[in-house]
Amino acid sequence: MSSSLAGKFQDHYLILQIDPKADAPTIQAAYSTLAQKYHPNNFETGDEEKFEAVNLAYEVLSDPALRLGFDKIKGIDQDGGNPKFTGVVFFSALEQGTVLRLAILCILYDRRRVSYKPGLSMRQLEGMLQTTPEELNFALWYLKQRNWVLNDDKSSLAITVQGMDYLEQNRPSAETVMPLIRPESVADAAK
Repeated sequence: MSSSLAGKFQDHYLILQIDPKADAPTIQAAYSTLAQKYHPNNFETGDEEKFEAVNLAYEVLSDPALRLGFDKIKGIDQDGGNPKFTGVVFFSALEQGTVLRLAILCILYDRRRVSYKPGLSMRQLEGMLQTTPEELNFALWYLKQRNWVLNDDKSSLAITVQGMDYLEQNRPSAETVMPLIRPESVADAAK
């Protein structure tokens, strides 16, 4: 590969003049046509780089793993590149996400308050909450970005002072948080 091509981003679909949904035979046909056009036997000034670009595009798009990686970088959705808004589902997820973040903060605040070891592993937290791993990861991403939760040196999750301050200033009700906490994770379910 020439040094002029190395390190540059190239749109492999644009180079081969094909659609991102193109199948393997279409990729092969486009490559064959362009490789022949820019082949070393037919070089004109600047064609060397075009030939290398065509070869690189084919190399990436003909390998399923490399193509998937390229599509992710380019932002091509596996659903045909047409992202969709989840619609009404989004609004209930938004409310559920807010409550989940509060529940996580409550659990970690309580853990800090009552335990010498204030952190919880991801697995422990997951076992205490009635949520999906995806929802939990999204909530933790937000809490970490806000610096309300952090990972300690053993990768346990712990509440920060900022997280405690937020929770104290925005006190959630038990009726809001408790539906997300598994009953077996509550110390005294009778209370």
